[in-house]
Amino acid sequence: MRSRINAWLGVLVIVGVPLLAHQSAVAEYDLEKPVKLSGTVTKVEWSNPHIWFYVDVKNPDGTVTNWGFSGGAPGVLQRRGISRTAMKPGDVVKVEGFRAKDGSTNGSGNTVTFEDGRRVFTAMEGFQPR
Repeated sequence: MRSRINAWLGVLVIVGVPLLAHQSAVAEYDLEKPVKLSGTVTKVEWSNPHIWFYVDVKNPDGTVTNWGFSGGAPGVLQRRGISRTAMKPGDVVKVEGFRAKDGSTNGSGNTVTFEDGRRVFTAMEGFQPR
């Protein structure tokens, strides 16, 4: 009996620890600070646990700032019909999301609109802004 209890406790630890370690989008991004930026994609990192894509955004003074946006998990995006090649360096996009709480030039990339009007929802699964 004791070995069965120990086995179940082991399973709970193995399954539960990764779930607890996963950070919530709300913990990282400020829902009171929406961002809407346009620019050129410079890099796309399609890897777990979330994709990241980077966009050069031209500032009013003519300088350029590279923003990093976190998206959903690759598997989730693929189930939504968004492939690894849907976004690539050189694409001109409009990104809507929320700024990082630390004030950096990072954000959640919830929606991406391409020049041709295609619009994709790239947000993390379960991340529903208020």
